[in-house]
Amino acid sequence: MKQGTPVITVVMVAIAAAMVVYFGYYVFDTFNDPFTTTLAYSYTVSNSVEADGMLVRDEVVLPAQSGIVDVTRGEGEKVAAGKQVALVYRDTQAQADQAQLDQLALEIQLLEQAAVGSGSVESAAKLDEEILQSVVELRSSVALGDFNQLEDQVLAVKSGVLKRGYTYGDGLTAESLTQRLSELKSQYSALRTQTSTATTRVTAPQAGTFSNLVDGYEELLTPQTVFQLTPSSLEELMGRSVSGGGLGKLILGYYWYFAAALPQEVADTLIEGSTVTMRFTGDFNQDVDMQVEQVGAPEEGECLVVFSSDEYLSQTTLLRRQTAELVFESWSGLRIPKEALRLEKVTYTDPDTSQEQESTRLGVYVLVGGRTEFKEVKVVTEGADYYVVEAADHSSSALRAGDEVIVEGVGLYDGQLLEF
Repeated sequence: MKQGTPVITVVMVAIAAAMVVYFGYYVFDTFNDPFTTTLAYSYTVSNSVEADGMLVRDEVVLPAQSGIVDVTRGEGEKVAAGKQVALVYRDTQAQADQAQLDQLALEIQLLEQAAVGSGSVESAAKLDEEILQSVVELRSSVALGDFNQLEDQVLAVKSGVLKRGYTYGDGLTAESLTQRLSELKSQYSALRTQTSTATTRVTAPQAGTFSNLVDGYEELLTPQTVFQLTPSSLEELMGRSVSGGGLGKLILGYYWYFAAALPQEVADTLIEGSTVTMRFTGDFNQDVDMQVEQVGAPEEGECLVVFSSDEYLSQTTLLRRQTAELVFESWSGLRIPKEALRLEKVTYTDPDTSQEQESTRLGVYVLVGGRTEFKEVKVVTEGADYYVVEAADHSSSALRAGDEVIVEGVGLYDGQLLEF
């Protein structure tokens, strides 16, 4: 027996070593099985046709002016007939005088308000709150890079501070306010008489929406001529080199048009008077419901189609030549790779018969806290290498945008530990 002991020992050691090697491989194989993930994200798929065309509006060009021009209207701002659009200064001195006139007018207005102010604590607190709100709005606009209302916001802060000082300033009595008001009115009257011939007001000849852009197409493309276009004449217009000049322009009415040449087979599906969705991109990233105004006669396999809308006029004043999508159908959901979608068999107990039954479930495995979690989905549509899906339920555990979906993995199951 003593002679056999070494043999048994060697055999036991060999078995133990083999178990260690096997177990070590098993652990390595389990926890180092390759798997890849990707994020599910919101996605929209459209059945659409690209349309290259031009925007058409009823536009009146305001003549160019000599001198220093100060446009007082913002892009896309509505202007009533007879209202000021711009000021034209003869020289820099006239411009400086006008700035002084504006300052005097503001002070006169604020003094008149202060003269009838109650001077109560409640009024002072309200003024302070208004000043603070004006400063917050100004700071927010600057932070966002939105300078459309910058002049008005600066004026609001300035007027609030001036009004606060006049109403509750030290040593200001009713008599001193009246005297100061009389002095300012005299200064304003004298300066206005002095500069009356040095500054010219440009007014709107009729009501409309103001735009700074004059591109030369204002007379070439009108709501009347757009219905006479053909695919070839539109192409010629789009390729023409044009330029325009003027102080700006007024867009009349509320309607604007989009004229585009479409393949005949697409145009044949459109019905005049019906509504379609046009998806614009670029600076004007918007889906617009537009009416089909006219489907033109075929010309070498294309038809000129005119669409119209009475929405978003103020946001489209700078647009002329545009590429848009005519959207027929659209599907939205979460985009996942095709490899991530899994059809699995599941066993459950029928509550009526208490017998085990089999069914299938469609979904994806998601990595949550280092473990796998199966989330059921429904396929909405598909592309070449992806599915657009939506969650099969709306519980807190449903698939959501940003979930880390497992694309590749072997032997996955609910609760499986994949990371430490």
